[in-house]
Amino acid sequence: MAEDRETRLKRLRMRSMRRGTKEMDILLMRYADARLTALDAAGLDAYEALLAENDQDLYQWISGQQPAPAVHAALVADIAATAARG
Repeated sequence: MAEDRETRLKRLRMRSMRRGTKEMDILLMRYADARLTALDAAGLDAYEALLAENDQDLYQWISGQQPAPAVHAALVADIAATAARG
């Protein structure tokens, strides 16, 4: 059975806040709270793919220590901008 949008949003929020590192919990929850409900299905797919990445890699990409892979670059830039706004 297909997952409805509301269930998917709840699942992605939970995955955003239970990452394994506190830094990523904070950054991704800030983004999830600000942007998740506005994302279309393709945007949610991209965010879910990003959540499958390793926390250490994600932190380096979002903090600008390493460039994000092209497939994630736009989303990582949006997360970094959202985090910077506080």
